[in-house]
Amino acid sequence: MPLRTVALRARSASGAPITVVRHDWDPARVAVVVCDMWNTTQCVSAARRVAEMAPRMNAVLARLRDDGALIVHAPAGCMEHYAGTPARERALRAPRVESPVPIDWHDWDASREAPLPPALADETPCACPPGDPCTAGGPPYPWTHQIDAIEIAPVDAVTDSGEDVLALLAARGIDDVVVMGVHANRCVMGRPYGIRQLVYWGKRPVLCRDLTDAYHRDPRGHRHGNAQMVAHVERYWCPTLTSDQLAGGAPFDFAEPTQ
Repeated sequence: MPLRTVALRARSASGAPITVVRHDWDPARVAVVVCDMWNTTQCVSAARRVAEMAPRMNAVLARLRDDGALIVHAPAGCMEHYAGTPARERALRAPRVESPVPIDWHDWDASREAPLPPALADETPCACPPGDPCTAGGPPYPWTHQIDAIEIAPVDAVTDSGEDVLALLAARGIDDVVVMGVHANRCVMGRPYGIRQLVYWGKRPVLCRDLTDAYHRDPRGHRHGNAQMVAHVERYWCPTLTSDQLAGGAPFDFAEPTQ
């Protein structure tokens, strides 16, 4: 498989201009972590955006799979649903490796990032427009599996364990990891296989910025809040790219310009 050239966008914490660096990837040495693309969630607007994004994500994953990339589906808390499937067994049977750092949920890291803007740091259980929140909460939470619009192929892996993800990456000698899914200011960053953990492992994560969503009530609109979170990731953690670089076509965009 020929190398694929991607343009990785980053920012400096000092406020320097955005930089774009071209990087050559061997698709067979790339993994994709699909974070928490559940069949539903406690917030109706967040669940609606997941459903809207899922078909494009599935098409991107299909192209990457065909090119030889490792697809790791990580719908946290849903492993019983996948018990005995080839993808689940692949994750469980990957040879264990010792982690150089603790594997855990990783919150905001004061040693390397500024605080999130208030709208993104808010731990509200709902991301609907201000003044129009849904009433659902949790725990218990309503999701049971990954949304059906995203195929889990037998050659993929399914896990919600950082130990499994590290083992899968080590087995194939993978350092370049594309992260997509939800939500960028929570699980995408904090899970034991999220962007912070990948950085602590010494991997090279990249956020697919058009195939993610943030959980917030930014009064300036949902798109503005998402852009703020992407900028935070680019400034303090890792570069980003868009899905057209992975699968052609056009980058995904939500139909609604605000909420």
